[in-house]
This record gives sequence, C-alpha cells and structure tokens, in this order.
Amino acid sequence: MSNITLRAFSYIDRLQPQCAAHIAATCQGDVPIEGMAEIFIEMSPGNEIFRVADVALKSAEVRPALQIIEREFGLLELHAQDQAEILAAGSAVLAELEMREGDRMKPTIASTQLITNVHAYQAQLLNKFRKGALLIPGQSLFVLEVAPAAYAGLAANEAEKASTIDIVEIRAVGRFGRVFLAGSESEVATARDAAVNALTTLVASE
Repeated sequence: MSNITLRAFSYIDRLQPQCAAHIAATCQGDVPIEGMAEIFIEMSPGNEIFRVADVALKSAEVRPALQIIEREFGLLELHAQDQAEILAAGSAVLAELEMREGDRMKPTIASTQLITNVHAYQAQLLNKFRKGALLIPGQSLFVLEVAPAAYAGLAANEAEKASTIDIVEIRAVGRFGRVFLAGSESEVATARDAAVNALTTLVASE
C-alpha cells in the first residue's frame, strides 16, 4: 500500500440544503438530499478509487453520487441517511488501505479572496460557469482555493452551516478545489471564517 496516497478523507455529518442541491445537480450517480451524512475520498493513483468504492458499497448501506477518475487523482462521494452507515463505510475503506483517518493529507489553503460590492460585469462572467445560485451585482463574494480539491465540499458545507449565504459554485475535482460564496459582507465574512476554520483544524498528516 506504500504507493497509495490518501489525499482526502472528508466526513460531513449533515449535508446543508444548498450543498446537497449542488451535488445533486452536478453528479452522475445517486442524488443526496439535505440532512444526509456524506464522505469524500480522494486518492492517488486514481484507479484505486474503483477498489475503494467496491469495499465501501459492500460494507454498508451507502450510495455514490460521484466516482471520478481524472489525470492524477480519483474522487469518490458516498452518502446515507444514517451517519453510522457512512462511518462504517469509511472504516472499511481505511481497513482495506491499512490506514488511519489521520493519514489523509492536510488541506492547504492556496488562496482566499473577499470581494465586496461585486461589479455587474464580474458577476455576469462568473454566472457563465456557476452551477449554484446566481451572483447578483452588489453582493460580496468569497472565493476559496484549496488542495486537495475534495476538501472544497467540507469547506462549503461548514460555511453554509454558519451563515446565510448563497453557494454559487463548488469545484471539488482536480489539483485544486474552489468554493464561491455570495451574500452580504457580514454573512460572507462569517462563512469565510467557518470554511477556513474547518480546513485548518482538520487532523491529518503534513
């Protein structure tokens, strides 16, 4: 197992409404709904995700929304109504890999941007690619860039728990993940702090 890297192992206890809706709108698998528990697993080599998915699905009553293999990494999302089922699936995966949860990579925040009073042209450009809420001119915008990418889901969910914001976009695939959040300046600042705190306090290897 020495050639395998557990890039991300991200447990979410309760999916928030917008995060659940965003995954459901963009996934190719089973759709999650608000209140479900969820786990994101990112690995390299990417092909290891096939084995991990097999172990997880055979060990507990969980369903996959995403199984993505790209150039460098593999990503798997699993969800269930019962938190115990997700935890059981995660434990089975770790046992198969002969790893502990703390062996995952520690998130690195590559960049954060807080833009107040977003210009109308900027808003319209961002709305061209968003899969979530429309960005309205005059709102504040927070953009977070994190590696490994799978931690973007955790950051967005914790931000939504903490504040009344709009989720414009979540990108959790690739070398870097990105989260775009919008709302009033104070609410976006609160969401920013919650997202950053979720990532910086995660127990993981360096």
